Parts: sequence; structure tokens; C-alpha cells
Amino acid sequence: MNAPFHQNAEWQLDQKSVSGVFDQAARAHFGQHYPEKPHLLRHGLQKHPLLEIEALANLAERLGEGSVEYNRGDLPLGVDGKPASNGLSIGETIRRVREANSWAVLKNIEQVPAYQSLLMDLLGDLRPEIENATGQLLTPQGFLFISSPNAVTPYHFDPEHNILLQIAGSKVMTQFPAGNPHFASDTTHESYHTGGPRELAWDDAYLKDGMPFKLGAGDAVYVPVMAPHFVNNGPESSVSLSITWRSDWSYLESDARAFNRWLRQRGFSPNAPKRWPAQNRVKASAYRALRKFGLTGQS
Repeated sequence: MNAPFHQNAEWQLDQKSVSGVFDQAARAHFGQHYPEKPHLLRHGLQKHPLLEIEALANLAERLGEGSVEYNRGDLPLGVDGKPASNGLSIGETIRRVREANSWAVLKNIEQVPAYQSLLMDLLGDLRPEIENATGQLLTPQGFLFISSPNAVTPYHFDPEHNILLQIAGSKVMTQFPAGNPHFASDTTHESYHTGGPRELAWDDAYLKDGMPFKLGAGDAVYVPVMAPHFVNNGPESSVSLSITWRSDWSYLESDARAFNRWLRQRGFSPNAPKRWPAQNRVKASAYRALRKFGLTGQS
């Protein structure tokens, strides 16, 4: 079994502060657009020792199985279920990323002290803008993406507020409007918030409405809560860091969606939750009461 991270001094060496990665102009730009408008930012997080390939391979080999996901890179934009393995170990996948034809994600890196410090320093830069708009910053999490040349991350959505920082290489993230049922139906949202997959059904007709964001090293893009998106990696291997957080609003939206599924299963046709700044407290409170008394089928 892997040794606990906090007992390994190796992971304590690089816990230097990285505050100031987002400069004043980036913070002001973020504050003008957060939380509902996707936008590009510049960052200053290049060549950090914790984000080099060998450090990432070592991290991946020490993380628990539930904190690592990796797949073939030559995927379609839409997938049904989880794609097939690439036949390599996670460490091999990362060390050989240039030729592995794969993408890998290391989840919840905040469970490692050095990476938790990195995450919290980055979010600390933006905390005033975040909390001014959506209240207390909740559930900070970090995810690292290591991708082979031309790898595809299929069409999906995520429940967090998210900034993706490009560390090395390049990619294009194409986003679609959050909360628009044309790109992800209400029933798809409801399924996800009650344990269903985050992968979405793809239609080539969506492409004309996509908003592409080109990212090189030093670029970052903000992704609103539940905004559908897919990613095409560039001609070189790449490393990206996703810093995410939740808000009271995002949790209310999640529980309102879950309550709608409960209603729909009983023959009702509920209206979709409202987007920010609406709070969706009535439906969310109802679902939380049902869950408390074991009436939802969800733990």
C-alpha cells in the first residue's frame, strides 16, 4: 500500500508560495465576467517543479485508484460510457505522453500537501472576486491533465466553477452555453446530479454555436458551472491544471436538479432551475428534506 503523503518529506520541498500568478489585470477581468461568462485569462504559473512530467508521473503512481483516470487519446467528441484503456500503466502513460496517444487526469490533487498549497495559493489570488459574487468559496479541488498530441477530451460538463490553466503545450477548449437545454437536456442534468454520467450526447450541428478558446502556455480559461465543452489538444503533448470550487449557488442548483428528477419520476414536468443569481432555494430545500428522511433513493 502507498505510504501516506504527509509522511513523505519529498512532497514538502516545493510548498513555496505562488501568490500573484494572476496579476491585477487578470483579477479585474475575472471579476467582470465571473460567474456566468466564459473568458480567457493570463497566468504566471510556468515551469513549476510540481508540474514537471516526472513529478506528475510520481504523483500519479502514489494516488489511489479512484484519483486517476486515463484513456486513449483518439476518441470521438461523443462517447457512450468510459473509453477503453490504452494498455499502459498510469506512470508509463505520463512519462511517454508524447507517443502514448492518451490523456490522463489526476483528481483531487489537494489530498497531497504540496499540491494543496499550490491550489490554495492560486485560489487565494481570486478569492475576493469569487466571494464578492457568489459568496464563500467552498470545496476547493484541483485536477491535472496530461495529454498526448492531438488527444481529444470528449463532450461533457462539470458541476464546479472552473479555471483551466495551460502549463505546457497547447489546446483548444470549445464551450457551449451553460443551462441551455439544446446542448444538454434538462433530463440529462437531472440524471447527472443523481449519479449519472457527465459525458454528453454529441451532435455535429452543435459546432456552429461553440465558442473556441485557444490556450498556449500562460493562458487560462474560465468555465461556468455545467457549461458543456470538449477539448482538442494541440500538436505537442500538454499539461493543464484545473482549479475548481463550489458555491452555495452551485450546490442549490445541483439539488434543485435532483428534486426535478424526483418530480419527473412521479409524472410531473418541472421547470428547469434558474441560473445565477437565482438561488433555487425552495426546490433545493425540498430535496434536502427528502434526502434527510431517506425518500430520494440517494445517500
